[in-house]
Formats: sequence, structure tokens, C-alpha cells
Amino acid sequence: MDRLVHTSLTAMRGAMARQTAIANNLANANTVGFRGEIANASTQYIDGQTFKTRAQQAEQVVAADMNQGAVTATGNPLDVAMNGDSWLAVQATDGSEAYTRRGDLKLNESGLLTTGDGNPVIGEGGPITLPAADSITIAKDGSIWIVPQGGEASQPQRVDALKLASAQGMSVKKGLDGLFRETNGGILPQDALGSVTSGSVEGSNVNATQALVQMIEASRAWETQIKMITTAKEIDDGGASLMRLDA
Repeated sequence: MDRLVHTSLTAMRGAMARQTAIANNLANANTVGFRGEIANASTQYIDGQTFKTRAQQAEQVVAADMNQGAVTATGNPLDVAMNGDSWLAVQATDGSEAYTRRGDLKLNESGLLTTGDGNPVIGEGGPITLPAADSITIAKDGSIWIVPQGGEASQPQRVDALKLASAQGMSVKKGLDGLFRETNGGILPQDALGSVTSGSVEGSNVNATQALVQMIEASRAWETQIKMITTAKEIDDGGASLMRLDA
């Protein structure tokens, strides 16, 4: 019973971890620029003085689905969808540079340009702050043009540009905050060919139907392990009754 119960226990922990990842994907099925998380199971042998005869299942998020989500036109001049494999550079809460595909940009009260979840967007000299303007336009190359208040609409001024980074030949990983970073803690270089589609946003790449099927599979795996534990108890009770001596 001991081995069977512990085998089922580790499998249940793996099923819980898988359900957590799937639930997070489902919760962000409509989040702009979200990249679905991929969980994978691995074997972890129990170390000791004897042979490695027992192993536990460890399931964790190992990567993110890098496929592009559907691009939807919004008509909002601040919305941008990154083309190709470009990443939008933003400032994380710890002050470091991170990257996202989230392009639902907005201005706060002080004129700071942020993503929809509040991360400041990085430009040519750090976080982008825009002055009061009659209109704001983001060009295909990421440059930001404004018409100052009371200015001529035919004479826009370039004030900054989005930093579009390239991960070509480099490794990036997804953090708990949903932002991507260079695996070794470095900074991604500027994407010389990077471009954006203004007035549009890229949606989540999560397939809700597929995620629901995966959730059902994980739930059934959990139920199977519960039955295994019940069976182990029945086997243990049967063995105990066989060894019981009548008074």
C-alpha cells in the first residue's frame, strides 16, 4: 500500500499543477497579447542510500506557447499590434526591462504611456511620457507623432518611439508577472526591422475549447488517482483480515 499511495499522491500533485496552468490560460483567454503556458511532467527519483527504485511525478510550467494570436482592429490610435516576432519593451514593477506582446496602450494622468495592465512603455530614453496633445499617432515603425494643443494638424511632431525588441537567436522566458525576459537577465536588442499595426491589438493565443478539454482530462486523471488510493486501502484491509487470528 505504501508504494501505491505515494505513487498516487505524486500523480495528484501533478494533476493539480496541470489544472492550475490550464485555469490560468482559461482566465486569460481574452487578455490582450497573452501567451498560453505549457505545463509538462517530469520524473524525479527519490535519493537515498539504496537503489533509485521510487520516483515522483513533477509537473510545472516549462514554456509558453509562442504562436501569434488573432489581430483585431480597434480604431484606437494608441493600440498597436506587433508584427512578426517583435516584442514591446516595458518597465516591470522592479524597474527592470521586460517584454510583452500586449499593445493596448493608454496614457495616465501624468502623460505616462503604459500597457493595459499598467506597465510603463519604454522608448528611446526610458519610459515614454507624452505632452498634452490634440492628437497622437503611432507610425508603422513605432515612432510616436503628436499634434500639440492648438498646433497645426498638418505639422505633427515626432516625440519618441516605441522600443521594439528582437529575440532572434536569444532565449526568453515568461515570468510570474506575465512578462518575458531574457533568460540570463540581459536586455534584448532593438529590432531593426520591427513594425507595428496601429489601431489594432493582438489577442490571446489560448484556444478555449482545447483548454477545456485539457481541464477535463486533468480532472479525470485526479479521479483515477483517488480510485487508486481507495483500491490500495481495500487491498490493505483484505491483507489485514487474512492475518487476523480468531480469539
